[in-house]
Amino acid sequence: MLLLSLALAACGGAEQTSTASATTTERSSLLDGWLAGDAGGDDTAEDEAFEDQEPSMGGDDPWQQPEDEVFAKSTLRGGNSVQATPKSTGGNLRNTPTSQLDAVRLAHQASFGPTEKLVVQIRQQGPARWISGQMKLAPSKYTRGGSDAIHKHTDASRGFCTGRGDQCWRDWYSSTPLLWDFYRNATTRPDQLRQRVAFALQQMLVVSNLEVEGTYGLRNYHNMLLSQAFGNYRDILRLVTLSPIMGDYLNNANNDPVAPNENFARELLQLFSIGTCELNQDGSLRGGICQATYDNDTVRSYAYALTGWTYPPGGRSPWGCGSSGVNCRYYKGNMVPVAARHNSNELGLLSGVELDPGHTAPQALEAVLDSLMNHPNIGPFVGRHLIQQLVSSNPSPAYVARVAQAFQTGRFQGFGLGRPGDMKATVAAILLDPEARTESPSAQAGRLREPVQLFTGVLRALNGRTDGDALAWWWGEDLRQHVFRPPSVFNFYPPDYPVAGTSLVGPAFGIHNANAALQRLNFINYLVFWGGSQPDRSVPKALGTQVNLKAFINDAEDAGRLVDRLSLLLLGEVLPNDQRTVVINAVNTYAVRTTTKAERTDSLTNRVRQAAYLVLATPQYHLTR
Repeated sequence: MLLLSLALAACGGAEQTSTASATTTERSSLLDGWLAGDAGGDDTAEDEAFEDQEPSMGGDDPWQQPEDEVFAKSTLRGGNSVQATPKSTGGNLRNTPTSQLDAVRLAHQASFGPTEKLVVQIRQQGPARWISGQMKLAPSKYTRGGSDAIHKHTDASRGFCTGRGDQCWRDWYSSTPLLWDFYRNATTRPDQLRQRVAFALQQMLVVSNLEVEGTYGLRNYHNMLLSQAFGNYRDILRLVTLSPIMGDYLNNANNDPVAPNENFARELLQLFSIGTCELNQDGSLRGGICQATYDNDTVRSYAYALTGWTYPPGGRSPWGCGSSGVNCRYYKGNMVPVAARHNSNELGLLSGVELDPGHTAPQALEAVLDSLMNHPNIGPFVGRHLIQQLVSSNPSPAYVARVAQAFQTGRFQGFGLGRPGDMKATVAAILLDPEARTESPSAQAGRLREPVQLFTGVLRALNGRTDGDALAWWWGEDLRQHVFRPPSVFNFYPPDYPVAGTSLVGPAFGIHNANAALQRLNFINYLVFWGGSQPDRSVPKALGTQVNLKAFINDAEDAGRLVDRLSLLLLGEVLPNDQRTVVINAVNTYAVRTTTKAERTDSLTNRVRQAAYLVLATPQYHLTR
C-alpha cells in the first residue's frame, strides 16, 4: 500500500521482527475495557470548549431574525414557513448495541471523527438511538469576529480600519474568525451530526469569502445552516434566497427588474435544487441520456421572479446606496421586498407553476419554492449530494431512491414530520440505510476523506485541541480546502470528479494529487512527531494545534496492544496481519528505556507516536468505507 510504504520509509523502516498477531482474547479485552468506561479519552478539551464560546465583538445574535423581516409572522403559523426544530423525532428508541466496526464507521460518516468516548456511546446505544439523540442537541454557533459596524461607517475621510490595528481585515471582513470557531466546534462540541450536515450543506449552498467580505454576514449565514440542518429543505432554500450575503455573492440583492442578473437564478436551479439533467427517482439519467431540466428562457423566468429584494434596513454608507428605493449593503437579517424593484409580469415556472400578473415578490418566492419542491429531481439530487458528503461517493441507484423517498415523504422509521424536504428523515435514511450500515461494503463503496476531515479526525482521535489557525492559511491552503474560501460557487471540487482508470467518481479527488498524498503524511507527522503548533498571541484565546498522547501511554509497552487499540479506534478493526506485523515491528524499534522515569515516559511516548503515525497513514484510514 503506497501510503503505508511512504510512512514506513519516512520513519526509517523496521529492524526487529514480530510473530505476534491479535488474538480474539486480546481484542475482546480491549473492547471490554472501553465499554466499562475506560476509554482513555480526555474530557478536559470538550469542557473547555463549552466555556470558550464567547460573544462576537458586535454582540449581535448570529441567527437573529429581525422583527420586520417579511416572513417573521409566518414562522409562527406553520405551513410553508420556517419551523423550529421538532421536540421529538425518532421516537423513544431503545438501546440496540452494535459492533465496534459499525460504531467507528458511523462515527466517520456522521461526526468529524471517532473518539474512544464517542465510539463507546454509539456501540452501547446503536445507530438509530445515537442519531436521534444527536438531533435533539442544541446547535453549536459561530460567535467570533466583528459586528455590523463595517456597514454603518459613514466617515468618508477615514477608512473603517484606520486605527483598528493590523488585524482589522482579518477580524472584521474575513472568514478567519469563523474558521477558528469551526475547528474548535468540530473537534470538541457534542453536536457532531448537526455540524457534519451543516458542513455538507455549506458545500452545496456555497458562499465564499473570496468574493464577499463581512465577518458578521458570513457568521449569520453559517449559523443559519447549523440551525436549519435538521429542519426542512424548503425553509433552507427560502433562507438562502433571502440571505443578504448570498444576495451579494450571486448578484440578486437590488437586482434590476427589467434586465435582471441571472446568476442566482441559474445556481438555484443547477446547484442548489434540481441539477441540469432530468433524473429518475434513483438518480439515474431519465431515458439514459442527459435531457435538460431547464433552458435559458427558464433561467430568465426565475431571475424575473426573484427580483424585488433589497438588503435589510440598517446599512449606511458615506457614498449613498445607489438606486433610489433600495437599501445599502447590510448583512444582518433577511432581505426585504421592494415592490418597485419587482417584475410582476406573468411568468411560467417549472412543475407547472404559474405566476399571474401583478404578483408580489414574496408571492413569487413561494411560487419558486413550490416549483422546486414539486420537481421530481429534487429528492434524488439533494439526496445524492448528502450521501456523497456523509457516506459514499458512488451510492447505488437503489440507495439514492430510498433516500429520495424519505426526502419526498418527509418520514423514515419514525424520523421526520411528514413534510417533503424533512432533513431529519433524509439524514436518518442516509445513515441507517443498509449500504451505510453493512460491515461488508461493496468495492465501490466509501469516499476519500477530504482534508478538513483529516485535520479534525486526527485531532479528535488523539485527544487534541486546536484554535484552527494552523488549519487555515497553512494546511488549509496546502491541501486546497481552506474552509469558507472555496474558489467558486461550485465548491472546492465537483461532485462528479472521475477517479482515473475507473468508472467511479470521487469528488474529493478533485483536490487530491501525488503532492497532496505526501502533504497528508506531513500533516500527520506535524501533529504526532513535530508537536503541532504553539498558540499565536494574535489569535483570541489561542490554543495552538496539538495532540495529547498521554491516554495511550499505558498500552505502549505492549506494541501489539497499542497498535490494536489505535486500529480499533481509527478503523473499527485490527489491521490485517501483514500490516499489523510491520507496524508492530516499527513500534518496537523504539526500545522502552527504564533508566529514569522521564526516560521511560519519553520512550513510551515515541512508541505511541510511531504507532499513531503509521495507523493514520494506512489507506484504510484515508478511504473511509
